[in-house]
Amino acid sequence: MKGKVSILIQLLLLQYLSVVSVSQDFDFFYLVLQWPGSYCDTQQSCCYPTTGKPEADFGIHGLWPNYNDGSYPSNCDPNNPFKQSEVSDLLSNLQTNWPTLACPSSNGIQFWTHEWDKHGTCSESVLQQHDYFASALNLKQQANLLQALSNAGIQADGGSYSLSSIKDAIKQSTGFAPFIECNTDSSGNRQLYQVYLCVDTSASNFIDCPVFPSSKCPSQITFPSF
Repeated sequence: MKGKVSILIQLLLLQYLSVVSVSQDFDFFYLVLQWPGSYCDTQQSCCYPTTGKPEADFGIHGLWPNYNDGSYPSNCDPNNPFKQSEVSDLLSNLQTNWPTLACPSSNGIQFWTHEWDKHGTCSESVLQQHDYFASALNLKQQANLLQALSNAGIQADGGSYSLSSIKDAIKQSTGFAPFIECNTDSSGNRQLYQVYLCVDTSASNFIDCPVFPSSKCPSQITFPSF
């Protein structure tokens, strides 16, 4: 009898540990927001969605599970593909706030499918498909980057701004330091391209970033119009 109890305890412990390991399969999210003007003015250029030119606002690139050492999981569940029916009530919001700029023009489904398959499936221990997209949309609204920059006098007017002033404006608004990624326009100017903010594993709250990506921007960058 004692042996059976011992085996049962071991089985329960293994079951508990497997649940814990599933619920802790990443450490935080990157919310990555992209300035469309900087995507479109490169030599590669861009294509507007079939729904028309997006608003002149930061759009969502993705909500990416990450590890504290800088690595990340990807393509975690091929058995749970993107289903448009799961986000049917979010489609208008996604078209506005998570638009595709890739060529050829499309309706965004391919973009969202890629983001869910590569990144979203790795957050399934916390978020189901609808919650994943809804959380990203809510976080983008919370960040309100364009307003944060505008409040600091930083406008998407093609002007040059200090990297530190951009970071300070976003930190002042969100409470947390962002990571800024730059790219290069068709004339060779370095410019504000993407903003990374770190989010807790519930995808609800901004947090201090455990680690930043390794790329660097110069001290002065442009903020192009769109």
